Amino acid sequence: MTERPIKSPTSARQGTREGVVRYVLMISLVLVIIAFVLAFVFS
Repeated sequence: MTERPIKSPTSARQGTREGVVRYVLMISLVLVIIAFVLAFVFS
């Protein structure tokens, strides 16, 4: 049987921590707040 390859979590993931997810969440939160404000104003 072949052995499982053992890698560190960082090299197995090959991800970069650029904070893109943080910016996407902040922008989407701002857009949702704007949508609620517009819905409140026009209703």
